[in-house]
Amino acid sequence: MGNSIDGTTVDVVNGLTVRAVAEDEVAAWERALFLGFHRPHAPSATELRRADWRPGRWLAGLDGERMVATFRGFDTELTVPGGATVTADAITNVSVLSTHRRRGLLGTMMRRELAAAAERGSAVAILIAAEYRIYGRYGFGPATLGHGWNIDLQRAQGLRDDLPTAPGGRVDFVTMAELATIGPELHDRWRLLQPGAITRSEQWWKRRTGAVVDPAEGFSEPFAAVHRDAEGTVTGLVTYRVTDSWDGSYPNCTLNVTDFLALDLAAAAALWRLVLSVDWVRKVSVSNLGPDDPLPLLLNDPRGATPHAANSDFTWVRVLDVEAAFNARTYGPPGRVVLAVEDRLGYAAGRWAIEVGEGGVGRCTRTTDEADLALGASELGSFHLGSETAARLVAAGLVTELRPGAAAAADLLLRAPLRAWTPDIF
Repeated sequence: MGNSIDGTTVDVVNGLTVRAVAEDEVAAWERALFLGFHRPHAPSATELRRADWRPGRWLAGLDGERMVATFRGFDTELTVPGGATVTADAITNVSVLSTHRRRGLLGTMMRRELAAAAERGSAVAILIAAEYRIYGRYGFGPATLGHGWNIDLQRAQGLRDDLPTAPGGRVDFVTMAELATIGPELHDRWRLLQPGAITRSEQWWKRRTGAVVDPAEGFSEPFAAVHRDAEGTVTGLVTYRVTDSWDGSYPNCTLNVTDFLALDLAAAAALWRLVLSVDWVRKVSVSNLGPDDPLPLLLNDPRGATPHAANSDFTWVRVLDVEAAFNARTYGPPGRVVLAVEDRLGYAAGRWAIEVGEGGVGRCTRTTDEADLALGASELGSFHLGSETAARLVAAGLVTELRPGAAAAADLLLRAPLRAWTPDIF
């Protein structure tokens, strides 16, 4: 149930309350967040966190006057297959103290946030799930993968000689101040090429370039280099740090890539050539790279690249406006599939026809036609960016095939040429 105190909507659940956090309550909210995340509180970081505060977007669960749960949402743009974007409600900083679990706080905060996001016109909500079993009950489904590579330089033997180059192009190191100017413009071009990418805020760039520093985390300045074409236009960037390690008198350092963006293969090859030729480095760790990035195939010996241990689900998607979410993206060859979606929260419930014409242009509308596939809201979220397959979910018993061959037909329509990837933690 909900009521209003001083104009602020308050939800009451099992004797606890949920309401929005005022700006002067950020320190108390942050203290509860750190406790919920099992981390020591760093009060000196409060002012930095206050810069992210927005009215009504920070929620807290309270036992009396004491905050015992936290929740935050912010708007971002999510790239979908084809290069268009949809407005997404990015959910983060979700915690409930172990003393107050299973009393309805998370469900109350989540339902409140999703309702507000839908009212604002967000097509989807997104989050990164710390635990797998929590968020499916609210209609979220895994939609992108975390992915990376470890490269043994001795085995990889460098890049192939036949890779394309940009005539007149060059690679230069840049300062953090230069990166703060160059990075946002390059990223805004790059993110439209990668399904699953989201926007990077001004605050994001300030933190990554040391303009503002979280005292709890500190700042270790990375090396940063950019590739420019013959006209001087920046077409790629890489940032990395080197772990200083020696085996007796022999260097045995690891280079850790922290960010890699390239608009074309020539820029990517030039930047990887730099990364793979740094003195003293014996191993390159790229812990976060798109699952369809061709990096191993650029090496003289692709077996020199082995999968990074962190390969797993990453961004989860919850569809709030089915038509807006699915009409924004492009599809495969012409065809039609009807999805019967069960959604306990109601946002995506019903039957939906996805009809695809020439050129991958599709249209999603409500229908009363007989369904081809039956699924839940979580599986619909997994379908949205095209990285999950209907056939795999049918094999797992998560989607029901109501018409023989419907899963294979749906995969032809829904799969994207480039698997979704979100490079940023949010």
